[in-house]
Amino acid sequence: MMAIKKHIPNSLTACNLFCGCVGIWAVFQGRMDWAAYAVWIAAVFDFLDGFAARLLKVQSAIGKELDSLADMVTFGALPAFIMFSLLQAQLTHPYLPFLGFSIAVFSAFRLAKFNIDTRQSDQFIGVPTPANALLISGLAISLLDPQSVYQVLNTGSILLIITLLMSYLLVAELPLLALKFKSFAWAGNQSRYILVVLSIAELAIWQVQGIPLLIVTYIVLSVGVYLFQRKS
Repeated sequence: MMAIKKHIPNSLTACNLFCGCVGIWAVFQGRMDWAAYAVWIAAVFDFLDGFAARLLKVQSAIGKELDSLADMVTFGALPAFIMFSLLQAQLTHPYLPFLGFSIAVFSAFRLAKFNIDTRQSDQFIGVPTPANALLISGLAISLLDPQSVYQVLNTGSILLIITLLMSYLLVAELPLLALKFKSFAWAGNQSRYILVVLSIAELAIWQVQGIPLLIVTYIVLSVGVYLFQRKS
């Protein structure tokens, strides 16, 4: 039974990696909707593998490394290919779209840093790669709607700014909230509960198009909490 249990989290991580590969294939096929769905499904597997490892008490060093490798493909390479495709559609310059791959490069640094940074047990330092991938995939699928409010962002210059800004935020020394509840009491978890409520509201009102807004809300709220605590 123990031999079976220890493979469950790694199997979920493998599903995450498989989704990332499918998502990259979808970008090549021009199916940005499938690419976005791949990111979202993989995010579920990414949550479940850690949850299963803790629940079954089968955390392992190989599981941690495998998780980072899977995340590099799904939440590093895949959003980089998505952004490259978006930039290529808006820019006439033949080489500028390749800046989209900076997302993959900085995601690699982010994941490597996370594995050795002991400060990130109850918070994140820099934007987590899944959050960045959710923002980019949510933006990409929202832009498929000609009436989307995000169409104002669908220019080469703004997409380049988003690319460079998110690349920087992946490795920035910026403390961000982690939804890790040590208890379910209000005290000490106020910001987490506020984030959960705002996230539910944004998704209920804007559905898929609420995903980029959700990630922006997460970053802004985290920065606000950090500045308030620092001032206090």
